Amino acid sequence: MLYDYWKNHQDFPLRTIIIVCTVILTFAALKVFGRKLPRDKGREFAVNGELSQGKLRGAGLIMFSVFVLCSAIFTKMDTQQIINLGLIFAAMMTGYLDDSAKEPWGELRKGICDLVIAGGITANFIYHNNLSIMFFGDVVTVPTPLYAVLGVILVWVSINVVNCTDGVDGLCASLSLATVFFLMQVYQPYVETAFVMLGVLAAYLWFNASPSSMLMGDAGSRAIGVYIALFAMQCRQPLLFLPFAAVMILDGGLGLFKLTVIRVTRKKDFMSRLRTPLHDHFRKNLGWSDSQVVTRFVIFQLVLCTAVFMAL
Repeated sequence: MLYDYWKNHQDFPLRTIIIVCTVILTFAALKVFGRKLPRDKGREFAVNGELSQGKLRGAGLIMFSVFVLCSAIFTKMDTQQIINLGLIFAAMMTGYLDDSAKEPWGELRKGICDLVIAGGITANFIYHNNLSIMFFGDVVTVPTPLYAVLGVILVWVSINVVNCTDGVDGLCASLSLATVFFLMQVYQPYVETAFVMLGVLAAYLWFNASPSSMLMGDAGSRAIGVYIALFAMQCRQPLLFLPFAAVMILDGGLGLFKLTVIRVTRKKDFMSRLRTPLHDHFRKNLGWSDSQVVTRFVIFQLVLCTAVFMAL
């Protein structure tokens, strides 16, 4: 729509319009429709989980409905983009259905959903793009089978580590903002969609800043994870996911690593002194407040991203 007009009129301030309109639309949608969201019942085993009780939950449903709508209006719509938006929306829906279910989905069911979505995102990218990536300053073409395996791993890991960071007011959205912002500095053709994502996250943070009144739930965090992994592939530098999302990888990935080792080795005392997700370790074991966790984690991520970006 507007993207086609902008291509022929480069003086048209499309990107300014994208972020302003997306922020306004997301804010308005959360304000109007957010009151119809279910209320959180609290999380029994989470640090400060009782503080979430009664808050509006599942805002990801609204966030990514606006994301898809604004992407359709403001970005280049082709077959690849339509499929990607459909899969991101599907990731949101699986999270929302899990959030709203009377009995939470089991790990197997969620794992299969994540695997199907990761496979779809990767297959769609492989079909529509050449598989050349930047590797330490050189252009390298990755064999299709290898890219397929690594792409699925990237999307699956991103879904789960981003999801794990969504346990402190403002943390997941703030870290995701930093990651998307630095990725969009690397590669320009897909930057319009990134502006849409920045607008959605910024508007949501208005309601999710500590003390929050609204939670995105798995509906939001899982869809964000899909988008970040996809964007890293679109940037032709998927390895930048490691430094640009380092805090989320450490925060959520250590817990996944710990759980995997315990289940494989049956050693229940493995990493027993480290509480996971990592943000819970800093809150419970070291006494950091929620605001300190968010501020210090974001500072670390921004410094690391800046250092890596300047070295590129």
